[in-house]
Amino acid sequence: MAPLTGAGWSVSPSAEETLWLRVEELSAVAGVRRRVTALAGRLGFSEDRLAQIALAVSEAASNLHKHAVNGMIGVWVARAGGVAAIEFVCVDSGPGIADVPRSMLDGYSTSGTLGLGLGAISRLADSSDLHSIPRRGSVLTARFAVEPGHETAGGHSGLTKPKPGEQVCGDGYAVHTGDGVTHVMLCDGLGHGALAERAAAEAVRAVRQSDLAAGPGAMLAQIHRRLAPTRGGAVAVAEIDFAAGRVRYAGLGNIAGWIVDPERRRGMISVPGIAGHQARTIREHAYDLPPDATVVLHSDGLNQRWSPVDYPGLFTRRPMLVTATLLRDAGVRNDDASIVAVRAG
Repeated sequence: MAPLTGAGWSVSPSAEETLWLRVEELSAVAGVRRRVTALAGRLGFSEDRLAQIALAVSEAASNLHKHAVNGMIGVWVARAGGVAAIEFVCVDSGPGIADVPRSMLDGYSTSGTLGLGLGAISRLADSSDLHSIPRRGSVLTARFAVEPGHETAGGHSGLTKPKPGEQVCGDGYAVHTGDGVTHVMLCDGLGHGALAERAAAEAVRAVRQSDLAAGPGAMLAQIHRRLAPTRGGAVAVAEIDFAAGRVRYAGLGNIAGWIVDPERRRGMISVPGIAGHQARTIREHAYDLPPDATVVLHSDGLNQRWSPVDYPGLFTRRPMLVTATLLRDAGVRNDDASIVAVRAG
């Protein structure tokens, strides 16, 4: 099989196409709207669509200012199947929402305002979702494609976030979906900053030029060879086949891989080492995959102390809600952070 370098891939966005913005003051709302509109304006959105994005982001940021604790909005450019989109998540650790369906109705408000925000976002976006737990906070997601109404399969989501104070993230991922099988590669470049970003970018290039039929072990071995000129990093590759009920997995270093259902999680095995420099043995393992499971890979920028039982209903929802929620709660280390989640599409 020839190396696959074309359609089917989605990869972590560059630093130039990613924003993480805190929303703590009223003045931040206008700043968020301006920066997001400028980012979307590079992609060829129509003026009407840009206005819709600006309205949705303004409503989301305004809700964070009014109701949230530790409110933050993440915005990035997503590309899949030749179509570009703006995606954003709003996360907070505020009071949460007791009645999520009611909160999406126009006219519902807890603050005496018109209550148009959440309902407007759901109407304007190509897709949106909301998960909230009272007294623990909320996560809102939305997606706006350049081609209106174009919605990619919601089977996977990836997020990266740089270490506080850094402009670039030293983590990167690549996801390929085709013929009912999803391949995921996640790399945590050693350290942080530009040299870590270079290692992660090379891992993404290497996996995109891999023979997917060779399996995760062989793909990881190729990435290991390609990272030799870089500072290296922790890398994991997973092949996920929901129809066959199987995950094949190979990891080198401290990438965490999990098979998660609403009640429990099972860890997948990585061996010690540094891709590009130290790899005495690369081992591939196979795991049973229940049809309702979510496969999660994350770097050590997220701790491993989370449990699915702490998030009622979350692991039946869109993967973007999963990645954003876990990044909010487990991504508390002073480090780059990355996470990918995959569900049956």
